[in-house]
Amino acid sequence: MYPNGFADDGGRCITDGGLAIREPPVILVPIEILEGQTIPETLVEFLAPAEVVVLGYHVLPEQTPTEQASLQFEERAQAAVDDIAAAFVDAGRNPDTRVVFTHDREQTIDRVASEVGATAILLPNPTGEVETVLVPIRGAIDDDRLADLVATLVVEDRERVTLWGLASDGSDFDPEGAVERAADRIRERGIPDGQLDREVTTTTTPIIDIVDRSAAADIIVMGEGRESLLAALLGEDTERVAEGAVAPVLVVRDRDPEETDSEATQ
Repeated sequence: MYPNGFADDGGRCITDGGLAIREPPVILVPIEILEGQTIPETLVEFLAPAEVVVLGYHVLPEQTPTEQASLQFEERAQAAVDDIAAAFVDAGRNPDTRVVFTHDREQTIDRVASEVGATAILLPNPTGEVETVLVPIRGAIDDDRLADLVATLVVEDRERVTLWGLASDGSDFDPEGAVERAADRIRERGIPDGQLDREVTTTTTPIIDIVDRSAAADIIVMGEGRESLLAALLGEDTERVAEGAVAPVLVVRDRDPEETDSEATQ
């Protein structure tokens, strides 16, 4: 099911603009399920066009066996995950669900993201209606993955997308070129150029700049950056943005090495 398009004979998603979504995106939604964390209805509706995996997790004290926690809490945790899944069903998406009791949140999220082939991971924050999407680009990012995600979630002539290149003085990174490449890929997937804004900033404090601007966005979409996803979740760039930002953050994952190797041989 592709809410913003239809599938061709090869299983590719064709957008209303007639061009293929190269990789129908999968979004992993990790939820601290026994801490009462939820997903706003408006965010559920925005994410629903993508494939969704709801991961309900609970971090255990080191001395508590996972088997013991499962016996004690699994029914309650599964019921909470099912409630979140029901919200996605109401929005037209039947998500996969998982419940995990773990001693290591970051390792668990990283492992499940690899297992399900997640394109992006949601770092939740409250939000209202999603009308503005901020895409900070601070370095190399998989343009095709980014474009597939944005074109799947954004409805033509509704949400505005700001592609924002950030670079420091003397950096080898070309923010103008990166922004234009991202814009080209998104246009190829049917989003009109008039829906895309482009900006470039020279800064020595990109994370602070992103956080400061987050109040003006309804959701942030950004790459993992130089660090791995695990490092990001341990408190590097994307996590620091999520903790300080007003808006929720979608982290576009780098491809796993086996995915890259597989594509190279095709």
